[in-house]
Amino acid sequence: MSSILHTSSDNPPQRELDCGTTSQKRHMCASATEEQLELPVAPGLVLTAEQEVKLWRKMDLQLIPIISVMQFFSLLDRGAIGNAKIEGMTTQLDLIGNRYNLVLTMFFITYCLFEVPSKWLPTIMVVWGTITMLMGFVKTYPQLLGARLCLGAAEAGLSPGIAYYLTLWYPRYKFQYRISICAAAGSLAGAFSGLIAYALGVMNGIGGLETWSWIFILDGLATLVVSLIAYFVMVDYPSTAGFLTAEERSFVTERQEHRAARDEEQGAVPQIIAAFTDWQVWALSVVQFSVAAPAFGLAYFLPTIINDFGYSTSVTQLLTIPPQLLSAAAHVAIAHFSDRARLRSPFIFAGQLISLVGFIINISDASSSVKYFGLFLCSMGSATWSGVTTWLANNLGGKYKRATGIAIVIMVANIGGAIASNIFRSQDAPRYLLGLGLEIAFICMGLTVIPITAFTYQSINSARDREELLQQQKGEKEVPKEGAKPIGDRVLSFRYTL
Repeated sequence: MSSILHTSSDNPPQRELDCGTTSQKRHMCASATEEQLELPVAPGLVLTAEQEVKLWRKMDLQLIPIISVMQFFSLLDRGAIGNAKIEGMTTQLDLIGNRYNLVLTMFFITYCLFEVPSKWLPTIMVVWGTITMLMGFVKTYPQLLGARLCLGAAEAGLSPGIAYYLTLWYPRYKFQYRISICAAAGSLAGAFSGLIAYALGVMNGIGGLETWSWIFILDGLATLVVSLIAYFVMVDYPSTAGFLTAEERSFVTERQEHRAARDEEQGAVPQIIAAFTDWQVWALSVVQFSVAAPAFGLAYFLPTIINDFGYSTSVTQLLTIPPQLLSAAAHVAIAHFSDRARLRSPFIFAGQLISLVGFIINISDASSSVKYFGLFLCSMGSATWSGVTTWLANNLGGKYKRATGIAIVIMVANIGGAIASNIFRSQDAPRYLLGLGLEIAFICMGLTVIPITAFTYQSINSARDREELLQQQKGEKEVPKEGAKPIGDRVLSFRYTL
């Protein structure tokens, strides 16, 4: 057997945890209990901390690059319309009044309707890449509407599919950093979209097509190339991962099977119902909405807002890049420190607070240069997007409940996108008081719900600490009433992440 695993014929007794009565000891006990629940391995099979780090790094190098690139092109293709708008698309397709807003909304209608985790990520990438490429050939407003409807349906399975895919490989406190790298790739897509649009300005008129058409055509072609690569690079499950040794596969699959065994103690239907009736799903959906609506508003209208500062089209495309780069860097930094601290709410709250300041600057009568600085602060809010999803994923027990809860949160986030698509109206240019004012209201809503949710989690954790301590003092074990056995995050030993 490989040296990565150590076996022992002895079966040392399990160390009893001293939970004590102080808050610090209770926290240590809760963390240790979570680790025991989250990190099971086969009996007698132990992986050292250093070897485990090497294993995660090996998995990261194999899995994260390709799904990050897929997420990059997903956001690039759906967001390219913002750059195409100021490159002549509105004039050629006669997007007068609120037509551009309706085009954006069409995407979210089918996205929400078809938003279930997909197991065929490379296949749906082929579909949406083809649709993006064909958008470069549309000649009328109705054709563009139809194309955006199809694009929403095609891309719908990617984000929940990636989230579910990563849960098959990583434990709960290694999840946000990985999902945030994918989210950071999405922010990079916004930056590269401006750079690509600037570079493609020289192609205006080639083949009888304007710059905006070439943006869609070349973005779609690049997506198709990546989708073909993904067919050969992606690995379905840890148990079939050829890049892992037999011992490494055993280590990963044992912990996942143990977790799955707990999930199967309750069937799929009860878990799905539990997700729809769980307060935390809807509380964090409100938080995700407060993050998503401003983030989508920036994604689709950042070029327009900067262009209305008085800059030329080419300069505008370049000026969209720095705020998006900051957002990408913030995604990774927040995820890193959040995973290390095993805390979610403080980082989400801080990001939203910074974003609030940015939107207040932009709704004010400040100069264009000051408002542009404010856009950097606005972009910090979108960097907390993956933190909200991860916060919920950490706190939902049961794979069906977790998958359903994540899908609900992402659906609500895209409802925020549909709303954001319609609040930055052309008649409100150049200050966009309605759109910016509503974004401020959405952020304030989130800033109110975040501490309430964290306080509720802390109260439940404290109550479970007291109950466990009482049972230990009496020498009792948790014996639920008949027909009321707690499952997943409702078991006494489960502690919610704050």
